[in-house]
Amino acid sequence: MTRKARSRDETTPQNEPPTAPGPSLSRLEVRNLATIRTLDLSFRDGLSVFTGETGAGKSIIVDALGLLLGSRSNTDLIRTGEDDLLVTGFWGDDVASRRVTSQGRSTARLDGEVVALRELQDWAQRRLTIHWQHSAVSLLGPANQRALLDRQLPAELGAYAAAHRAWADARARLEALRASERERARQLDLLQFQATEISDVNPVPGEEEPLQADLNRLANLESIAQGAAGAIMLLSDGDENALGFLAEAVRSLNVSARYDDTTAQLQRELREALDSVQAVVGELRAVAEGQAPDPEELARVEARLGALGKLRAKYGPTLDDVLSFHAQVEQELAALTRDEQDAGTLDADVAALHAELLRAGAALDTARRDRAAPLAAELVAVIRQLGMPHARLEFHLHALNEPGAHGLSDVTLHFTANPGEDLAPLADVASGGELSRVMLAISTVLGADTPAVVFDEVDAGIGGGAALAVAAQLRHLAQARQVFVVTHLAQIAAQADHHYKVEKSVEEGRTVSRVRLLPPEERLHEIARMLSGNTSEAALRHARELLGPAHASAEAAAEPASSAR
Repeated sequence: MTRKARSRDETTPQNEPPTAPGPSLSRLEVRNLATIRTLDLSFRDGLSVFTGETGAGKSIIVDALGLLLGSRSNTDLIRTGEDDLLVTGFWGDDVASRRVTSQGRSTARLDGEVVALRELQDWAQRRLTIHWQHSAVSLLGPANQRALLDRQLPAELGAYAAAHRAWADARARLEALRASERERARQLDLLQFQATEISDVNPVPGEEEPLQADLNRLANLESIAQGAAGAIMLLSDGDENALGFLAEAVRSLNVSARYDDTTAQLQRELREALDSVQAVVGELRAVAEGQAPDPEELARVEARLGALGKLRAKYGPTLDDVLSFHAQVEQELAALTRDEQDAGTLDADVAALHAELLRAGAALDTARRDRAAPLAAELVAVIRQLGMPHARLEFHLHALNEPGAHGLSDVTLHFTANPGEDLAPLADVASGGELSRVMLAISTVLGADTPAVVFDEVDAGIGGGAALAVAAQLRHLAQARQVFVVTHLAQIAAQADHHYKVEKSVEEGRTVSRVRLLPPEERLHEIARMLSGNTSEAALRHARELLGPAHASAEAAAEPASSAR
């Protein structure tokens, strides 16, 4: 990235800042957020600061970025009289946005597509880190303190995590087997009964419909035979029947058929009808004479349908469902049977996996101890530059009663800022201001995990030489990351590559906040105001000294365009 030439003072860190790949935040659009009506800011790499009078709303930018990070939506953030607010961030070609309505509904989008808020949060957390005014308290959590050290040891931590998963899974399985032997036996009996009950019937998909048709036929054989006999009487066996009438009709056309082709054709069709009726009569005789009831066949069909119905009632509602249930039962039986077979050897497996876990845990603890002292020294070197010259910090390992998910030991930070005082847990002895500076040191030495980092008034409670040291650390971090800082200290603002001012005014009876990128002359006056509360000649002279002689001319040639309304 292009960096402006600037002089280094004695507090400037000399270690190389860690790198963070990925696109930086190039643009931010805000609509109807708090006192902002509309805002459109363009950003570049380096250190950007936001300053302004007390109460001007300097943290509104942080609130806007926090919404993209998935922070809880609050309808109080919506500008009075508006229906919703909208925040849109641009990272190169990627666009993320979040809309919050006055009804409390929130809509997240990535590249214009609606996504779950969690998905937006995961996406943004890979690109942006915010250190809120009180977020340094996260350092008080033991898990976060351990993570500071473990992020330096990915190989050892990964090996331990894999060993712990394997051991925990095997142990849980063994405990489940031991705790549920009686339940497993009961379950085996039930599953075996269910599997046998279905297998004995051996249902076939689609067989019920033809069986039901057979049942209807067998149950009504007498009616079928009577119907066939009645039809036979009408067609052939009655004193007057259809066959006789058809035969008479054919004979009556014998003479006329010799002289008329149409009549001849009709006579032929009548003969075909006569033949068809005679054929039907023959089949009806077979039906009438062959429909003697068969009690055994009827009982067989009824029994089969009953067995299928019983299965459907218990495992259905359809035969396909019964067959699916049977397949599931077979799988569960196989798993339970396998568990019984495995129980004999699982004890040995658990013991072997536990031994491997202890080896991996010992290797992780060794790596932690090897890295703890150098990392603590790096952090202390920075912390001492931040106005705590007597600070000491150490990582302490404490053995756990049994292997945990993250190792055989827990890790805590022990700290003191005062000479002659014993080290004690950071959570017990560090003030809010000390925590903020420890957090800044960590961000500088270890780096944030994202290409853009935001600090919201990390300089609270410090001044003088400590302020210069904090400014140097922020400038150092900005060599590898895009850094945004909300600050009230002129020492920090003077080190910025890009200086934005947040201003509040009243227009048409409404409060409106604006954010402007300051040109060099206005920046000089803002630094003077921050130093002395006025822009007297003495204050301006002090501001020029703080900015440096070459800073204004270099800045004028490199600033991006910015607009806010």
